[in-house]
Amino acid sequence: MLYEIKNLVKQYDDRVVLGLPHASLPSGKIIGLLGPNGAGKTTLLEILAFLLAPTLGEVFYQSSKVHHHESNILAFRQKVVLVQQKPILFSTTVFKNIEFPLKIRKQNRIDRKRIIEDLLRLVGMQGFKDAKAHHLSGGETQRIAIAQALACSPEVILMDEPTASVDVENQIIIERIIREINKDKGISVIFTTHDMIQATRVADETMFLYEGRIAESIHENIFSGFIETDETGQKYCVLLNQKKFQVQTDRNGPVRISIKPNLLTIRPVTEHPFESNTYQGRLLQLTHERNRIRALVDMDMPISVLIPPLVFATLSLKLGEEVFLTCPPESFEFL
Repeated sequence: MLYEIKNLVKQYDDRVVLGLPHASLPSGKIIGLLGPNGAGKTTLLEILAFLLAPTLGEVFYQSSKVHHHESNILAFRQKVVLVQQKPILFSTTVFKNIEFPLKIRKQNRIDRKRIIEDLLRLVGMQGFKDAKAHHLSGGETQRIAIAQALACSPEVILMDEPTASVDVENQIIIERIIREINKDKGISVIFTTHDMIQATRVADETMFLYEGRIAESIHENIFSGFIETDETGQKYCVLLNQKKFQVQTDRNGPVRISIKPNLLTIRPVTEHPFESNTYQGRLLQLTHERNRIRALVDMDMPISVLIPPLVFATLSLKLGEEVFLTCPPESFEFL
C-alpha cells in the first residue's frame, strides 16, 4: 500500500478542515481526489507530500510511519513531489528550470542534458528549452513544472488541479502526460480535481471528499437552493437559476443539494414527457464511461446525466440539440 491514513485530523484554530478515520491509497495507480472547493483536497495533498503535519492521527508511507521531525521527514520528501495548481518557475530559461533539481542531486552535465531532453519530449515542449519560463502560458508553465518535478525522480507525483487554469489543448496534453508518467515510468500519480468527467477519464480509482471527510457515495450536480412550501404543503427546491423542483424533505430555507445523475431522464424535445420536474436544456457533451454514457446538459447550470448504453441507443441524441431533462424528487439528496 502506498499510503495509509489512520484517524487523521487537520485543524486550524477551532475549524476542522480534514477528518479521515481511515483511508488507503494503492501504489502504481492514478488516483483522483474529487470534491468541491473547500472540501480539503489541497490540504490532504500537502499532507501526502509531507509538507504539512496533521493535527492528530497517523500517516504511513509504504508501511513506514511518518514522523514530522527533520531527521525522519527529509527521507520521505525525497520520494514524493508536489506540483502546485499555479506553479512558480525561476525567471530563467526552461532548460535551467528543469536542470535545477538535477544539479542539486549532482547529476553530471552530460546526463543532465539527456534527462532534460527526454523530459521536454515527454511534456511536448522540445522547442522551448531556451525560452524564458516567465513568458510561458499557463498550460505551458504547468507542463514545465511537471517536467521539473519528474527531474527529481519521484516515486509519487502529486498534482493539485493540474488542468484548472489551462485551455482545452493543454488539458488534453496534460491528461496524456499523466497517463504516460504512470504507465511508462511506473510513477504513482495522485491529482485533485472537481471535474467528475475528467476523473473518470484519467484515474484508475477515485476518492470523493466533502467538507473534509470521505463521502460514502460520490456526490454530483451539487448546487445551492432554497426550500419553499406551497399552500398544499408540497415542498419545492428553488435553485439559483430560479428553476423549481418538487422534492421530498423536512427541511426549510437554504440548502445544499446533490442531484443523482443515474436517476435523471433525458429525452429529445420531440418526446415531451409531460412530467413534473422537467425542463428544457441543451446537450453540451457526451462521453463514454466504461458501462454507461455521461451526458452534460445546460439548463442555465450544467447537469450531468448517466445513461445506460441500451437506453442511449434508443434516444438518437445529437450534440447541441435541445432536450428535456426530468429530475424526479428521489434524485435530490440533501447535504
